[in-house]
Amino acid sequence: MLPTLLLTAHLLVGVALLGAVTHQSVGLLRPPSIRSHRFIARYAKVDHTAFTASIAVLFGLSVSLGGLIYPTYRLHVRMPIEESFAWWPIGVFELKEHFGGIGIGLLPGYICAWRSRAGSHVGLTLVLAFIVWWNFLVGHVVNNFRGLP
Repeated sequence: MLPTLLLTAHLLVGVALLGAVTHQSVGLLRPPSIRSHRFIARYAKVDHTAFTASIAVLFGLSVSLGGLIYPTYRLHVRMPIEESFAWWPIGVFELKEHFGGIGIGLLPGYICAWRSRAGSHVGLTLVLAFIVWWNFLVGHVVNNFRGLP
């Protein structure tokens, strides 16, 4: 029961993180000169700096919750996948783990870049957005392939 609660918390934090980083990324990528639908214009016209702290906290919380779930995944999900010789779910999940570590390593630079408005804040945000989207989708695919018992 505890792994299921942790997985649910991991999912909810992941959804919040996905929303925040997507919102920030869309706001950065939308050129201000292009007229668009009112919803898109309002969606992209936000204070991008307001998302920085919440993205950093949610990313750290997501990785921490993933680390708490990891022993259960290792024993009850990964081993049966290995026994069935389905290597692709293991490979994409390994990338998910590595990307999570890279994302944690990028967070201090991401926060500093947003505080100083250095030119690197756009690139760091987009890399973090890619990592968040990859990890979210891969987590769901592997869970659908073989979830926690």
